[in-house]
Amino acid sequence: MSESTNRRAAVLPQARSGAQGPLSGIRVLDLSAYIAAPYGCTLLADQGAEVIKIEPPIGDTLRHYPSTLAEESRAFIGINRSKFGVVLNLKEADDLAILLDLVRDADVLVHNFRPSVAPRLGIDYDTLRAINPRLIYCAVSGYGESGPLAEKAGYDQVLQTMTGMCHYQGKPDGAPELVYGSVVDYYAAALVAGGVASALYEREKSGVGQYIGVSLLRAALTMQSARMVWADGEPRDIGREMRAGGVTGIHPTREGYLYLSANTPHFWRALCEKVGLAELADNEKYDTVRKRSRHADEIVPKLRDALQAKSALEWEALFGEEVPCASARRLEDMFDAPQVQSEQMVAQFEHARIGRYRGFTRAIKFARTPGPDPFTAPALGEHTAHVRAALDAASTGSTAGTADPLHDAIQDPTTR
Repeated sequence: MSESTNRRAAVLPQARSGAQGPLSGIRVLDLSAYIAAPYGCTLLADQGAEVIKIEPPIGDTLRHYPSTLAEESRAFIGINRSKFGVVLNLKEADDLAILLDLVRDADVLVHNFRPSVAPRLGIDYDTLRAINPRLIYCAVSGYGESGPLAEKAGYDQVLQTMTGMCHYQGKPDGAPELVYGSVVDYYAAALVAGGVASALYEREKSGVGQYIGVSLLRAALTMQSARMVWADGEPRDIGREMRAGGVTGIHPTREGYLYLSANTPHFWRALCEKVGLAELADNEKYDTVRKRSRHADEIVPKLRDALQAKSALEWEALFGEEVPCASARRLEDMFDAPQVQSEQMVAQFEHARIGRYRGFTRAIKFARTPGPDPFTAPALGEHTAHVRAALDAASTGSTAGTADPLHDAIQDPTTR
């Protein structure tokens, strides 16, 4: 067994409970905080990668966000599942040395420091690729590595507001409105996972790693690609043009709210017939999406009057597969939703502080390599001592033929 393989086996277990995933054997060092970059690493963990979350002594800022969970952050637990937790103060020489030691055998490193911070800490790409030329180095930023805003801290809702997303949500001639749910962060996370996977594939051909840059600005604009087309001289409001459709949107019913989409001729006719307005479907004045958008002030009042005959859930059942629709529900309703249960998107977890809870499992289904069972997010520094001990043992060559102490600790339910 080579020294590198021996060291690698000593630091973390090479197998978790459950099936192997497509990224089994890939090791990721996650130095990031908040949502975008950490959840990108979680998506890699879902696919079998071993992710070591490295936090400063104070922990990821998300740990301290308000939560109804005693002593824990719901957001941190939900975003950081299936990771091993280590605390390192990278401003201390000894802790920096531990990180650099981990870099030698890592496949991926992800951080979301501002562009000037990584070089100051001594963990910029050029420094780390000299240690490990095969390293995939992913830097997540607010605005990218260059330009006048490069050093500005980036946050989801700041980028929403800056890039026109909030303007698009607002009512015509009204104030801009935020999209709650950190949609820019989560899409940036998907870009992180996709970019890393592509770089790992390319490394199989070239044998070397590379730098990957993901920014919230790039994510926010990518999400709006369908609207980000502006012909020379166009004077119109590009963003709000995409609201065309007239009837498409959320409507009040006798009880609750219902989202409807009827943009195709088939769906439009089915909607009209189901609500008792068949005459609208036969009217050439409304027979295209553009026409219905133009005459929405005529159609929508009639539609809403008709929808008062039933509740949102009743309409949803009546429309079935013939009209795209959904009754407005709470997130809490998803835990027991039959479709979510059928797709096995929710599982039971055990956490040392909050006990048993239900949470999301994984984003992608792989038939042949579904990936290991997810486990709860780590407590702050939960595995620091084990990683330090394993690295010390590896440096003295005393790990050959021995069990992995960190693996034993992970499997012990009292440490999870």
